[in-house]
Amino acid sequence: MAIDAANTTAASPRRAGYRFNLTGWISLIIILAWATVAILAPYVTPYGISDIVDTDYFGSMSLQFPLGTDYLGRDMLSRIMFGARYTVGISLAATLIACTIGVTLGMAAAVTGGWFDTVLSRFVDALSSIPSKLFALVAVAGVGSSIPVLMLILGIIYTPGSYRFARALAVNVNTTDFVTVARIRGERLSYLIRAEILPNIAGPVLADVGLRFVFIVLLLSGLSFLGLGVQPPEADWGSLVRENIGGLPFGSPAVMAPSFAIASLTIAVNLLIDNLPQKIRDRSE
Repeated sequence: MAIDAANTTAASPRRAGYRFNLTGWISLIIILAWATVAILAPYVTPYGISDIVDTDYFGSMSLQFPLGTDYLGRDMLSRIMFGARYTVGISLAATLIACTIGVTLGMAAAVTGGWFDTVLSRFVDALSSIPSKLFALVAVAGVGSSIPVLMLILGIIYTPGSYRFARALAVNVNTTDFVTVARIRGERLSYLIRAEILPNIAGPVLADVGLRFVFIVLLLSGLSFLGLGVQPPEADWGSLVRENIGGLPFGSPAVMAPSFAIASLTIAVNLLIDNLPQKIRDRSE
């Protein structure tokens, strides 16, 4: 009995270390809600994204139109739900591009060292010296604005930050005894990265992925607000704010609703990162 009680006591902290607190759960629910909306939008929206359903421009909230209507009389609830597909989808794809390339190259540079690390780090430093918003504006204006182009440009912009973060973590792990032993055994670079480095930096990298996602959502929304992001007839949340900015003096929900959507998603992701379970946050220790 004493042994069972001791085992239970010892196991409880381990389980607790992987639990979210209340703030983490609320944030996770909000994120999952927006993800669900993005996936199911074509099937659950009351109206089409371009359907003009009312003659009352910048209409107020009502039972028929819970978030009012926009400057053309289109249902804002439907447009925000459709907009989630582009805001969440493009941002997620760009985040995966940035973090996959950045983390892979960062770990490879840390493990390889030498000229490869030096050349790659100097190239990344040069890329980082270009202001992200200026780079995005010039690239989109020069190449054109399409969804694949936006994904690629946003991914490239945030690859250097992901690279530097992953490299800094990997350099510390690379000096540990178990990595040295693996080198002595003659393990290949791919094994060192996959089996020794990545598992020991996974927690901080996961948190960094969330931060990159937030940055990309905000930059994408800014580009769309300037007219260089998602183009009509499609619309993301940033373009919804831009096209309905004329309703701001009237307190139209058509302006406030997409702004609230952007804020709710980015704040929820930030809070989730801040409240990750302790075992995940400390994975590299």
